[in-house]
Amino acid sequence: MNIKLLAIGKTDNQELKDLINSYIKRLQFYIKFNFEIIPDIKNTKNLSESQQKEKEGKLILNYVENSDVLILLDENGKQYDSVAFSQLLQKHMNSGIKQLIFVIGGPYGFSPEVYNRANGKLSLSKMTFSHQMIRLFFIEQLYRGFTILKNEPYHHR
Repeated sequence: MNIKLLAIGKTDNQELKDLINSYIKRLQFYIKFNFEIIPDIKNTKNLSESQQKEKEGKLILNYVENSDVLILLDENGKQYDSVAFSQLLQKHMNSGIKQLIFVIGGPYGFSPEVYNRANGKLSLSKMTFSHQMIRLFFIEQLYRGFTILKNEPYHHR
């Protein structure tokens, strides 16, 4: 199985990029993982929130195949502790799917089309975090999930 994380817009902070890349490097020992950036939409000042979500939604759906399982990182999604999240990863690996895609949307969330295509929603917290920080938090939790599945000491129970 391949896991992909899609995110709208690049990360400008070099320290954050370095941390993200260190966890991506660690993840490669466990699973094929891709982190793909969808370029920001230009001239958003002239767009309403719904128009921006619609444009971003079309871009997101261009990265998704019919056979992919799509999970949105969404404030109204289901919350898991790290062990339960690792079990969710194992369940998807056991199901025989080729690709599991997680998506961090733009500043206004997702379009109705993306919600309709999604197979699930995941919330990392009731708190609000920047879209830049969520990338790091999510990739770290993926790494943590695989260390839990391998019974390695990174996660102390």
